[in-house]
Amino acid sequence: MGRLIYSVITSLDGYVDDASGGFDWAAPDPEVHEHVNEIERGVSTYLYGRRMYDVMSFWADPPAFGESADPLASAANDYAQIWRSADKVVFSTSLPDVTIPNAQLRRTFDPADVRSLVAAATGDVSIGGPRLATQALAAGLVDEIHLYVCPVAVGPGGTSWIGRGVQLAMEQRELRRFDSGVTYVSYRVS
Repeated sequence: MGRLIYSVITSLDGYVDDASGGFDWAAPDPEVHEHVNEIERGVSTYLYGRRMYDVMSFWADPPAFGESADPLASAANDYAQIWRSADKVVFSTSLPDVTIPNAQLRRTFDPADVRSLVAAATGDVSIGGPRLATQALAAGLVDEIHLYVCPVAVGPGGTSWIGRGVQLAMEQRELRRFDSGVTYVSYRVS
């Protein structure tokens, strides 16, 4: 049985994107990317909503990242391999189908179905995207939250990493600061 983990890159003021939908400020440096890769290696299944599906589809056929001697290219190539080998479940009412590898489409988010999926997983299950994650958090399904907090404030108007009305008791598990100023904090949801 795996754990359901909500992993997210956020600004210091709590947004996954800015008012115009941009998130270039969240691009990881090699050190952060390698940390993400180590955590993602244990993921057997990704759960995405429509917007996260659109963002992550990039990894289905990414451009060549260059020489493996370049630390960022090496980390990106490694991540592409990790991501492509995992299963994906996309929750969307508007997508006609999904075109990324190892993916299936589900029209509704059913907490009982997700609970069964996590119980049957061969590794951890990662849920991506704040809207879908908020549904899982509200249903009490999320076991851990992994935050990568970037040292930038993007101001109001962006998308919050957690939806309104969600109240959680959490216990900090790990804290790590990277040279770039990004801070990683993992919590167990109580």
